[in-house]
Amino acid sequence: MVDEKLLGILVCPQDRGPLLLIDQELLYNPRLRRAYRIEDGIPVLLVDEAADITDDAEHQRLLDRAQA
Repeated sequence: MVDEKLLGILVCPQDRGPLLLIDQELLYNPRLRRAYRIEDGIPVLLVDEAADITDDAEHQRLLDRAQA
């Protein structure tokens, strides 16, 4: 589980913007449509390992699942 304090300081390594937490499974940058996985509670914030979200429906599904 990602700690709320940690979530408050984490930013996307590519554009330095805020990330959305999706079901404690990944962090999502909706501006660049990039998803970063969370392994054993540790965010993997490596640009080379991020997943590109190109499908509009998947992008919307992630936004709907985001925890505010």
